[in-house]
Order: sequence, then C-alpha cells, then structure tokens
Amino acid sequence: MAETISTSMEDYLETIFHLVREHTVARVKDIADRLKVSRSSVTGMLRSLRDHRLINYEPYSFVTLTPEGTEVAGRVVRRHEALRDFMVDVLSIDAAEADEAACHMEHGISKHIVDRFVEFAEFVETCPRAGAQWVQGFGYRCMKATQAPGDCERCVESCLDAIKSADRS
Repeated sequence: MAETISTSMEDYLETIFHLVREHTVARVKDIADRLKVSRSSVTGMLRSLRDHRLINYEPYSFVTLTPEGTEVAGRVVRRHEALRDFMVDVLSIDAAEADEAACHMEHGISKHIVDRFVEFAEFVETCPRAGAQWVQGFGYRCMKATQAPGDCERCVESCLDAIKSADRS
C-alpha cells in the first residue's frame, strides 16, 4: 500500500477484523454499534477503505477484509494486544483500563515508538532469563546488577542474539 492510512481507518479495520473473526462478516450496523458512530459515518469510511483496497464492500452488503486489509488489520490488532497485555501482565493494570489505554497509545504516539514498545513487550514475554521473572513480579531487578553490571549486558546481548538467530531460521 503506497499511502499511509489514518488512525480512524485503523480503528475501522481493527473493528472489522474482530467482527469478521466473530461472525465471518461485518455489517454496517455492527460496525456503527461497536465504534459508537452513525451508520452514515460507517458508510463513508467503508467507501474510503474500499478505495484503498482494504475491504470488500458494496452498499447494503456484508463487509470483509481483502488480503491486504487483513494484513494491515492484523498489525493494528497485534500492536493493540501487545500494549494491552504488557499493561495487564507486567504492570497489573485492570484489563478494561489497559484496553482503553492501549487504544489511545497506539494512536497517540508515533508508530515507531509503539513498534519499539511492542518489541520490548515481546522481549519481556520471551526472554529466557528475565522475561518470566518480570511478568511474575512487577519491578523485578537482577540482584547481580549492583555487583556485576556487565552480567546484565551480556544476558541481554545473548537473548537478542538468540532472537535474531530464531528470526533467521
């Protein structure tokens, strides 16, 4: 996709993604209800998303995602879920509050920062030495850090090398 899409378009794609996952297709009424907007607003956005080739839509018909729309929506959903899960699992934030905050964060800060945060959240979830401890106990701090700060750097480098190796496989 040559042009970037707006945060509003991302919200619609995310909503359509979830509705399609739940019901196989999305309907204008369901999209309007979920986003708390008018049906005419939904219709206008659906035309725009169709023009971007992100959805399949004809008036008075069901809505589905194109392969490209599925890919874009999947990235939006993954960012949202990673932010929400980090707040719930690591920071012990209430799920509803974390879900709302994740939505604001994914649109309120640059995509670069969100992507880096998501990478960090994924690292915390998968790091073989620190991840599980961070998730289990908020504020985990390596006891050796004060005695041998180089150990932490070596551990992080080792974990990153393992992730890079896995990505290459």
